[in-house]
Amino acid sequence: MAPAESAYAHAGHEELPAGPYSSSAHRKLISGPRNWSELARAWEFDPWVVFPLAISACLYAQGLSRMWRDAGAGHGVRRWEAAAFWIGWLTLVTALISPLHRWGGMLFSAHMTQHELLMLVAAPLLVLGKPLVAMLKGLPAGWARRLVKWTSAAWWRRVWHALINPLVAWLVHAIVLWAWHIPALFQATLRSDLVHALQHLSFVLSALLFWWAVIQGPHRAVNFGAAVLYMFTTALHSGFLGALITFATTPWYPAYADKAPAWGLTALEDQQIGGAIMWIPACTVYIVAGLAMVVGWLRSSEERVRRWETTQLPQSLTVNASP
Repeated sequence: MAPAESAYAHAGHEELPAGPYSSSAHRKLISGPRNWSELARAWEFDPWVVFPLAISACLYAQGLSRMWRDAGAGHGVRRWEAAAFWIGWLTLVTALISPLHRWGGMLFSAHMTQHELLMLVAAPLLVLGKPLVAMLKGLPAGWARRLVKWTSAAWWRRVWHALINPLVAWLVHAIVLWAWHIPALFQATLRSDLVHALQHLSFVLSALLFWWAVIQGPHRAVNFGAAVLYMFTTALHSGFLGALITFATTPWYPAYADKAPAWGLTALEDQQIGGAIMWIPACTVYIVAGLAMVVGWLRSSEERVRRWETTQLPQSLTVNASP
């Protein structure tokens, strides 16, 4: 029996189906871990993923070491911010290198879990970790100066300020999310490693842009309320997409039809689980983040009132009391 036929038999079928997937393309589609034993060995060591992750970790660690050695631990990047970065970095490793990556080629629900880890766990934690501050310090001094000089160019500053506008970042993130769930594009990621890499890259970059704009961007202080609105509207539109996938009566992604049975699921059941993962846990993250911003907003308002009371109020009382 040919390898593709053997894999298909493991999925509970007697013969390969007729149609476009009965050729070598079908053999590629059904490749992947088909049981827990195979899954445990299905680590992914793509150098285009491993090397950037390793370089980013080295730069961050080097920069953090230099800052804390010169100014003391917790200066420049606080301890909890450094912890947030490393948890986010480990989440990237889990999503892109661990067996979850290969499992996503067999189950839509695993694929969705991978995407949510990238956008809802890794991205915000990396942003909270102030990676640009630490990594710039981790570069050789000459390289850091040249990089600062390049990014000080007028054209780059205009582009960057436009991108980190919260509305623009929100729109980019929404378009990326919805576009990649169009069946034709999503199916393409399962047939092409390049398209799959582009999908993950766009998810990570758009999520970093979105979280940066609402957490660290220059507009966060004056548009606190708007940032909360962006969080809740992101929860709404991403939740709506998750609900559409969950309650669909037919599979949107036929490529999983021959894979999900290996894990005891029909393609529709697998899709429903994946949609629910996108719908409920993902919405919860955005809502909790929005509520945290509301709390921060209220605390910031209270702090401004206290500062006014300790500075302006005594002065006004002194002026009023003078003859």
